[in-house]
Order: sequence, then C-alpha cells, then structure tokens
Amino acid sequence: MITQLPILQVVIPLIAAPLMVLLRHGTAAWLLAVGVSWASLAIALGLLSEVAGGGLVSYALGSWPPPWGIEYRVDSVNAYLAVIVSMVAAVVVVYMRRSVAEEVPQEHHYLFYSMYALCLAGLLGIALTGDGFNMFVFFEISSLATYVLIALGRDRRALMAAYQYLIMGTIGATFFVIGVGLLYLMTGTLNLADMAARLPDVTDPRPVLAALAFITVGVSLKLALFPLHLWLPNAYAYAPSAVTAFLAATATKVSVYVLLRFYFSVFGETAVFRALPTGSILLALSLAAVFVASVVAIFQGNVKRMFAYSSVAQIGYITLGVSFDSATGLTAGIVHLFNHALTKGALFLLLGGIALRAAAMRFDDLRGMGRLMPLTSFGIVLGGLSLIGVPGTVGFVSKWYLVVAALEQGAWWIAFLVVAGSLLALAYVWRFVEAAYFHAPDPKMAAGPGEAPLSMLVPAWLMIAACVYFGLDTGLTLGGAGEAAQVLLKGKW
Repeated sequence: MITQLPILQVVIPLIAAPLMVLLRHGTAAWLLAVGVSWASLAIALGLLSEVAGGGLVSYALGSWPPPWGIEYRVDSVNAYLAVIVSMVAAVVVVYMRRSVAEEVPQEHHYLFYSMYALCLAGLLGIALTGDGFNMFVFFEISSLATYVLIALGRDRRALMAAYQYLIMGTIGATFFVIGVGLLYLMTGTLNLADMAARLPDVTDPRPVLAALAFITVGVSLKLALFPLHLWLPNAYAYAPSAVTAFLAATATKVSVYVLLRFYFSVFGETAVFRALPTGSILLALSLAAVFVASVVAIFQGNVKRMFAYSSVAQIGYITLGVSFDSATGLTAGIVHLFNHALTKGALFLLLGGIALRAAAMRFDDLRGMGRLMPLTSFGIVLGGLSLIGVPGTVGFVSKWYLVVAALEQGAWWIAFLVVAGSLLALAYVWRFVEAAYFHAPDPKMAAGPGEAPLSMLVPAWLMIAACVYFGLDTGLTLGGAGEAAQVLLKGKW
C-alpha cells in the first residue's frame, strides 16, 4: 500500500469531485469532502514518515518508467508541503459546513465542495509530481477551481476579484509553461530530475536563462510576490470565509515550493544564486513586500483586507529566507510556510465567525467585539501576536531563524529590518485590539451577537492552539524544515 500512496494522494480528491456533482446534495458532498480531506492528511503523514531521513519515493504512472512516463517523486521537501496542505484542509473542511451554509446559496453547495476537492487535488498534485508539464496541468486545475470558489462570495465584488485573479493567474501560468517549454526544447525531457541531469550539458545558456526568467515571473505571480500581488487583497477580502482561510494557508505556499524546486533541484543553486544576482533581487523584493504591504495594511478600513495585505508581507519573509541561499535561511523560509499557514488560516477562520454573527468587517463595526465575542477576539489577538513574532508563538521561530541567517552573513542591517517589520505588524494588529477592547460596543449590538457556532470556533481554536504549541515545541516543524533545506541544497532530486 505504501507504494501506492503518491497516486492515492491525488486520485482520491480528483475522483471525489465529479462524485459530488453526481450526488447533487450539499450534505452528502460535505461528508465526502471531510472523508477526502482526512484521508489526504493520513496519506501525507504516511509519505512524510516514509521519506524521513532523506528517503525518496518514486511512482511511475501507467508503468511507464521515468523519464519516459509521468513520475510522482516524493522527498522530504514536498512531503512536508503535502502535510501542510492536507492538515489545513482537514481542519477547514469541518469549519466549512456552517460557513458555507450561510455564505453560499444552497443550490450551489454541492458545486462548492466539488470545486474544493478539485482545488485540493490540484495543490497536492503540484506538490508530488516530478513532471514539468504535469505541474502546469495541476496549476490550472487548482486555479480554475479557485476562481469559482472566490466568485461564490456573497459580495458582488467577489466576481470582480475572481476575474482579476483569473487574468493574473492566466498570465502567470502562461509564463510558467513557456519556461517549461524552453527547458524541454533544450533538454528533450519533461521529467524534472532528468531535466536537472541534462541541463549542465546544454551548450547554449540563453534559452535556459530565458526559461529561468519566465518561470520566476510566472510563479511569482502565483505566490503574490511583491509587486505581483495585486490580485491577492481583493481575492482574500471578498471570497467566502472558508475559501479565504484555505487559500491563504495553502495556495501561495505551494507556489513557493515550485520556485524552490526549480531553483535548487532543476537549475541548481550555483546557476541561480552564484552566477546570477537572483539572491539580491529576491532580497530587495522581499524587504519591499514586508514594508510596503505592512504600511498599506495599517491604513486599511476592512480587517479582512488588512490581514490580506499582511499575507503579502509574510510571503516576503518566506522569500527573504530563500534569498540568503544558506541552510539557516532556507530553513527559516520553509518553516515559515508551516507557521504562516497555521497563523493566517486561524485568523481568517476566526474572522469568518465575526462575519457570520456580526456581518461586519470594518473596524468601525468591530468596536467592543472583545466583550461581545470574547473567545473569537482573544483568538485573533493570539494570531496577531504570532504575526508580530512574539516569543511562544510560531511567528517568533520563523523570525528568529531569519535574524540568525542574516547575522551568519554579517548582514546585521537585515536583522534590524526583520525586527522593524515586526513593529509594523504590531501597528496593524493593534488596530484590531484597540477596536475590540478599547471601545464600547455599538448600542445596536448591546445584546451581543454571541460566539460563532462550535463547528466554526473549534477548528479555528485548534489552529490557534497549534500556533502556540509549535511555537514552544519546534522539534517537528524545524526538524522537517531543516531536513527539507538540506535536501534542496544538495541540488539533486
């Protein structure tokens, strides 16, 4: 059974999606989505244990041996990512039941869960495939499903947000597939491991450099790297709450993985970071993301948009770690994939509870929320502390390793900027604290809207609890990230 886990990870949600359409029943579709999500988590954990310690699992589709056929190739890097995606899915899918019932028309429920299953299959497929074109196909599967999920938001602006994301996502996918096509032209293979072995023998470097540029820009659009992030704030702000939480915790993380895989496992560290100024460019864009997005977040009137811009800044921290091109920096970037997924997923789940009970996302409407919804508000404060990087939370772990990575290279000024970025996070998190705890509730809400239903509150608090637990016990997260970093730095897949 272990040998079949890579294909089961993708096939189970992929088959479930059309079954949900055939069932045409919202509750049945949700139950199937729950089963699929938890099965995906079990499979991901099984794969992670199988490759722990530097192992590798290779699965050839259709019994066509690689590089002739499509290969699923699992190591410590993408197994770690698959755990992140499936873990978030397993929590969010429980939350979805009540959230979707309130935010999506009942006749669309089964279609919503079908799109969710397709999106999950696409994200897991991107993580596990070892074929360049197959990766593009899974990109499109997840993206097309995501456009629909965003458009199902109750706000009419969700349609515009989905359309904007569609345009930007299509451009990114086009750039990516052009880059893969150029690599195929020069190497004669789409298998990424075989491609990496053949690239050193390519005599003309110009098409390879062009491929690197196309893939970098295309994937950067997908992961919302500054200044290619324009699609993200509206998509997160106007999508249904469960969709926002799922996408914020998974989609951009998968795109970061694709960039890491091509940089270190296909092109190679030497070609990307030593022969080219990639590290310096990535460093500049990452710091710009941290500061510009954080400043913009401070001045947002909508709390959901504020945390959406915060996501752009947090992506900057991830790519900042990558830009150091060191074991410590890469470990910091990879562990922040996990830590930010927990933090931002929890925050958007809690905000969904406020949207349900108070139907408000503007700061003026959140006054006194600390008294009206104390558990939800306190959870948001804890999530905000993690974004700031307060000791005892997962955010501190990521920023500590970023500071260490900077000091290892003698770049004390970068360490200073990481701390300064945390102060900006303190400024926008304080805006919620001030509104929720330092103002009296609106008289119209004097009776109090009450806490969100347990089916929404419990999943959100599980992720908040995880933010604290993994902030204190870093063995699993840092250990997995460190092993993944070492695998990437070896340069072979």
